[in-house]
Amino acid sequence: MIDDTHRYAMIMAGGTGTRLWPLSRKSLPKQLVPLINSKSLLELAADRLEGIVPLERRYICTAESYRPLIRKAIPDFPDENILGEPIGRDTVNAVGFTAAVLAKVDPDAVFVVLTADHVIEPVDEFRRKLQQGYQLVEAESNRLVTFSILPSSPATEYGYVERGKPISGANAAYIAKRFVEKPDAATAKAYVDAGTFGWNSGMFVFGARSFLDALKKYKPRSHEGIMTIADAWGTPRQAEVLRKVYPMLPKISVDYAIMEPACQDNEFSVCTVTMGVWWQDIGSWPTYGESLPTDPQLNASNTKTLHLDSRNVIAVSSDPNHTIATVGCDDLIIVHTKDVTLVCPRSEAQRVKELAEMADESLQ
Repeated sequence: MIDDTHRYAMIMAGGTGTRLWPLSRKSLPKQLVPLINSKSLLELAADRLEGIVPLERRYICTAESYRPLIRKAIPDFPDENILGEPIGRDTVNAVGFTAAVLAKVDPDAVFVVLTADHVIEPVDEFRRKLQQGYQLVEAESNRLVTFSILPSSPATEYGYVERGKPISGANAAYIAKRFVEKPDAATAKAYVDAGTFGWNSGMFVFGARSFLDALKKYKPRSHEGIMTIADAWGTPRQAEVLRKVYPMLPKISVDYAIMEPACQDNEFSVCTVTMGVWWQDIGSWPTYGESLPTDPQLNASNTKTLHLDSRNVIAVSSDPNHTIATVGCDDLIIVHTKDVTLVCPRSEAQRVKELAEMADESLQ
């Protein structure tokens, strides 16, 4: 019988979601907006853990300013399991912070890192692969496991993981040869044609102590700061030390800081488990549009629409009773909220972040 009492989970939910402005705001960031069937991405991420990790062993790492919003959105979630960052310092520090807290709670902790950005189907397959990820780390504690998605297209907006030798006794699990960030179109097509690459999902499984060992080796400044925070954790100085030390941590992603150098190092075993799921990273209006129902002209919407000779239009409203009507439009994004209406070509979707930063503070 499998001993799963040392299994934990952490959902990263600290992003501001400016590429989904004006629906995503500082006052209600994208992970808390009801984007999918009246549920937020954070709620969906938590739901996917049902039957895998009990509520008391789930954590959320987020901006401290989002704590009241998360408590309201998921009222049953333990407040002490919300790890509030005073300021975002990218993913390696969010994971290191979590690993340090878990190592104090349970030195044998193994935890999955998820993000509040994803739509994943079918959930049963996702859960099965999660179990496999835990088992790989439980079998060999020096393993650093990532999940890669079997690509359905040569997407350029995702990073890729190249699979190496299969891991004996494990189904669809491989040694990871290398990580590649967002290739150009020709390179992405070559990767997909090769059949040995998967999209980097940004989901991982780590042993808490092993991750801290890797952090100490590859990013000693982050490790030093994280351990200072860990020493004060659970004491009256906890909040003070966190506020003082965390903003000074070097800002870098877990892929660049840990996974890439560990691929070239025999001290750790970087593995990838492939997931044959429909996976969508909701990071922009076009990717959100892929999660919405479409009509025969490929117009996608979450609200009432009336289209005349229009194609490939994404129509979104914060009010499901609001109707968006178009005539002769192609490849447009239209987002309606009570105080802002966004209209832009699909090809300019990545610039929505710039527009959000230009907006008046009251509209951010």
